[in-house]
Amino acid sequence: MIYYVIYDGNCNLCVTLVQFLEVCDRGKQFQYIPMQDQSGLDRFGISAKDCELGMILVGDDRPDRRWQGSDAAEEIGRLLPMGEQFIALYRGLPGLKQAGDRVYAQVRDNRYRLFGQRSSTYQSVYPACADQACSHLSQAREMN
Repeated sequence: MIYYVIYDGNCNLCVTLVQFLEVCDRGKQFQYIPMQDQSGLDRFGISAKDCELGMILVGDDRPDRRWQGSDAAEEIGRLLPMGEQFIALYRGLPGLKQAGDRVYAQVRDNRYRLFGQRSSTYQSVYPACADQACSHLSQAREMN
């Protein structure tokens, strides 16, 4: 199953996390759409305003099922190797989930001030492609 991660391609922190996921996952589960890519957002009926509440994770099996903000971060973590146990512990410890939600909101709302803003939008090496426009990338990945 493929999941689409919609992230802020102008945020240094967001891009660093996407690059970390790219290394860990190598495009097996996750493909990426910067929230600055309106045509990519349109594919899922997502507006720029929707993106103001944080990153969005969409499953390709049910595009109507979405996670956003800290819930998206948790679901991504859960999908990584050994992540399910870590996320279960995180969710199970009293007050930790609520604290994590508050920290996420603070970082989201102050990300450029805290971590800086890129001069150009980061385009993932594992982009979500609606058509054959990225076929050359998938062929290159298969060779690696």
